[in-house]
Amino acid sequence: MTVLVTGTSGLLGAGVADALIARGTDVCTFQRGASASLSTLGAGRDVRGSVTDPAAVERAVDGVHAVVHLAAKVSLAGDERDFEAVNVGGTRLLLDAAKRAGVSRFVFVSSPSVAHAGISIVGDDALPADPVRARGPYARTKAAAELAALAADAPGFATVAVRPHLVWGPNDTQLIARIVERARDGRLPLLGAGAALIDTVYRDNAVDAIVAALDRADIVHGQSFVVTNGEPRTVAELMSSICRAAGVEPPRLRVPAGLARFAGGVVEAVWRVAPGEDEPPMTRFLAEQLSTSHWYDQRRTRALLNWTPAVSLDEGFARLADSYRRP
Repeated sequence: MTVLVTGTSGLLGAGVADALIARGTDVCTFQRGASASLSTLGAGRDVRGSVTDPAAVERAVDGVHAVVHLAAKVSLAGDERDFEAVNVGGTRLLLDAAKRAGVSRFVFVSSPSVAHAGISIVGDDALPADPVRARGPYARTKAAAELAALAADAPGFATVAVRPHLVWGPNDTQLIARIVERARDGRLPLLGAGAALIDTVYRDNAVDAIVAALDRADIVHGQSFVVTNGEPRTVAELMSSICRAAGVEPPRLRVPAGLARFAGGVVEAVWRVAPGEDEPPMTRFLAEQLSTSHWYDQRRTRALLNWTPAVSLDEGFARLADSYRRP
C-alpha cells in the first residue's frame, strides 16, 4: 500500500509519515515547502504544492491507495476566506481527486474544536461537527471539512475523521513553544482559578491513533473519533508541568475569565484591521478554551480503533524535559 500524507511539515504529520515508513509502508508526502524533518524520513515521493492547487493535488494522489490528510490553515485569527479556501476547498479537492485515483481509504485529521460551542465538555464522546456553533474561523472551517469527508464515505472509499485534542511533545513549535515563550516573558496568565479540566494527547499517542484509524478504516468508516491521553488535568497543572519541563517559572498572573473573553473580542477586532506578525495574545476562542473544561470519554475510541495510549502524560513531560536539557 502507498499512503499519501499531507501536511508533513508539521509535528503530527511528520510523525505519521515516520511511523508508516518505519513499518515498511511506501509513503508519499505532500506539503507546500521544504521541511528539515523530512530529510530523515525516507519518503518514497515528496510532492510540493498546495491542497488548493488542482494540478498539485492530482500529482499527489497519483498511484496512492490511501490518504491521511493533515494539511490545514491553523491560526487563532485571520480572514475566514483563507481558512475556507484551504480547510474546506482543499479537503473537497483532495477527496474528489482521491476518488478518481482509486484511493480506498481516507483519514481526515480534524479537531475537537469542531464540536466545541464555548461551554464545558465533560465526559462526552465525539459530538457532531457543527460549522455554525463552532468558535472561530479555524474550528468552523474544519467542521465543514469534516462533514464533507464523512459525507464522501462510500463502498470502496472508506473515510474516517480523527480529532486529536491538544497535541504536544518535544520539538513542538506551536503549543509548547508558545506557552514557554510567554511564560518566560511573564505574559502567560491563568484564567480564573485555572481549575478547568482539559484532556491533551502526547504526540506519539496521536500518531498511533491516526495509523490505527487508517488500518481499521474499512471497519470504522463514516465515524469521528476524539483522541486524548484520557488523563484530564487542570489548566494550572498542565501549564506548570510544561513550564517546569522547560525550566521556566509557571504562570502566576491570574485574569478573570470574563475579562479575558472581552479582551479577546477586542484583540480580534484590532487584528482584523491591523494583523500582527505573530498570533494574537488572546482571542475569545482561546479564552473559552482556557476557562472551560473539555475532556472526553475514550471508551469508544479505544475499542473501535483497537488503540490505547502508550505514553502517559507524566512520561511525556519527562521526555519534554529531556529535550530541553539536550544541547
